Formats: sequence, structure tokens, C-alpha cells
Amino acid sequence: MNTAPPAVAELSADEARRVALRAQGFLGAPDRRAGVRGVLRHLGAVQLDTISVLARSHELIPYARLGAVGRKTVEDAYWSESHAFEYWSHAACILPVEEWPHFAFRRRAYRARPQWYHDLPDGAYGKVVDQLRAEGPLTATELGGAKNGGLWWDWSEAKVAVERALMYGEVVCTERRGWKRVYDLAERAIPDAVLHDDLDDRECLRRLVRLAGQSLGVGTRADIADYHRLKGEQFDAVVADSGLVPVRVEGWDKPAWADPDALATEPRGRHRTTLLSPFDSLIWERARTERIFGFTHRLEAYVPKAKRVHGYFAMPLLSGGRLLGRVDPAREGTTLVARQVSLESPNAVRPMAQALLEAAEWVGCDAVRVERVDRPELAAPLVAALG
Repeated sequence: MNTAPPAVAELSADEARRVALRAQGFLGAPDRRAGVRGVLRHLGAVQLDTISVLARSHELIPYARLGAVGRKTVEDAYWSESHAFEYWSHAACILPVEEWPHFAFRRRAYRARPQWYHDLPDGAYGKVVDQLRAEGPLTATELGGAKNGGLWWDWSEAKVAVERALMYGEVVCTERRGWKRVYDLAERAIPDAVLHDDLDDRECLRRLVRLAGQSLGVGTRADIADYHRLKGEQFDAVVADSGLVPVRVEGWDKPAWADPDALATEPRGRHRTTLLSPFDSLIWERARTERIFGFTHRLEAYVPKAKRVHGYFAMPLLSGGRLLGRVDPAREGTTLVARQVSLESPNAVRPMAQALLEAAEWVGCDAVRVERVDRPELAAPLVAALG
């Protein structure tokens, strides 16, 4: 690993926390004129996931920053007017369409791989591309079926072929329809101005490192590389030319880099009180979340039920720039059910009640029911605050 150059600034732990919050859109007045599209550009990537409790994660991301923006408004903002595309970044993510050229390095890497997990008969790839060219945007089901009838990864030939074409960049996912990917030819879906792979790998990586630094505000090598799932050595190769500056952060035992614009002004403004998706980029990396907030967060959806501590889809509570607890929500008709509430202190009661009531209204619920509180003495005050 490269040794970081001398730090140009020193940040207290509290300053680093506030820089990170502002960079992620949680400190200061939200840019409502830019709306959901502004959130996407600001973050650079919004993660997708199959789990839907209150809403799907890509809906929860703008909600957490803007408030009760309509769910149809969210979908339209992402998918209309060729504004965004889906590709592999931190995971499967919605990305601003102007970043298409900067993922050329990843498309080239996929094309260079000798084989995939699935064999593909001769002609199957071309058949799918030809079908899309003739018929327009289609789901895998419309292309001939997504599954062979076996386990999760038992894909049909059409599904294997179209996913390979997506990784190569010949095909793009332009929207989700009933959670199914809708595929179209990149030459139709991506604007001509950005439809190219002209940038070399170094330029792509330099741009993504800079974008990640801007979206995080301040971060370690691992923080910044993880944002778009780059390798540490890829970060090392370009960070000196990325525009990020080395800083020292109180209590951090590893070198850090910051967006110079984030250091230019003191982060001030109103804090959001909200529930966070476990897939929110503020808390993507567990080690970073612990370092910045002193809060251990783990998605337990894939943990056996008997071993869960906080619940299936525990959503952290952000208030006053701190993570104060979490709730595992569910819906029963028009009731939002707080199946398990975990609170760090009595000071978290009112913020949790506020966040639950706002979330309930956003998803069309008219009541909130609390089933369990990890600190029993806080159950009655929470129920009272909800009333």
C-alpha cells in the first residue's frame, strides 16, 4: 500500500462526522429543486436490493434526504428521459447516465474474462441482442424466460445472454418493472454524448475515486475504494491525481483523504431525523460506521432468525447527526408495525417516534404499533410519544 503524503489539514472526530453527513445530504437544507435526480448525482450511486419492507431501498434513499417525496416521483426521476442506468458499482446500483464513460474499465474487465458461471451455447448471445434490436425494451421473461426451473442461479439461456450483454455494455438496464430488469440496447438507451468507452482505465479510476471522495466528504483508503468497489491498488494508482487531499482525523488510525471543497466551509445547518435503509451509502461500510458514529450496524436479513439481535431489516435512526437506535419495521394493512425497537438512550425516544410517524404517513399507514422495545422502561414513553 502506498504511504500517504503529509496531511494538509487536521479534523477532529466531530468535524469529520459533520463533513460526512453534509457530503451525504443529511446536514443542511435539502436541495428540493434538484429533487431525486439531485440526490442521485450527489451520491453518485444508489444501491438496489430485492428486500421491500416499508419500501425498496432505492426509494428509501431519497426519502431519507428529502422527506415524503412521492414514490412514483422517485421512479420517474430515476428512469425517465434516459437520466440513469443500472450497473455494477458498490453493488447493483442506479447510476447517473453521465457516469457511463467512467465504468468503461469495468466493462472491459468483464469482456476480458474467459468464462462465466454459466455456459452459453453458440448463437445465444447474438439471438438476444437481435431480439432487443427488433422488439425494443424487454424483460428476461419476455426474451424467453429467466429461469430453467431449478435453484436461484439456474438461469435460462436468454437470461445468461442478456446479463452477459449488460456486463459487456452492449445492453443496459433502463428500469425495473415489477422488480424485473428491463433491458434495451445501449445504443438506444444511452445518449450519444456519453456512449463511448474512450477513457482509459486510469482516467476511469481517477474519476470514480474523486466522485467517491466527494460523496463521502472524508474517508480512508478502504472507505473510498469501497464506494464503487475498487481495489486498494486501483485507489493507490490514482489518488494523487484525483484532486482529493490527505488529511489527519482525530481517532482514526489510518490515513484519510478529503474533498477539498468539503474543507472550504464549516458544515452547518439542519440535521435530518429519519430512518435509514440498511443499504444507505451513509452506512455502507460497517467499519466506517463504527469509526464515525460509534454504532455497530449489520444487516440481519440473511442471518438465521434465531440468531438475529435487532431484526430482519433493522433501520438505523439518524437524528441530530447521530445514530441513536434502530427499528425493525413491517406493515399490516394501514398499520406500521415496529416489531423491535432498539434505543441507545432515553434521548432517542422522541426522535424515534417522529421518524416512525413520518415513515408511516409516507407509505400510507395511519397508525403505528410497537411490539417490543429492547429497553422495557422506554416502551411506555415511546408509545406515549407516538400518540
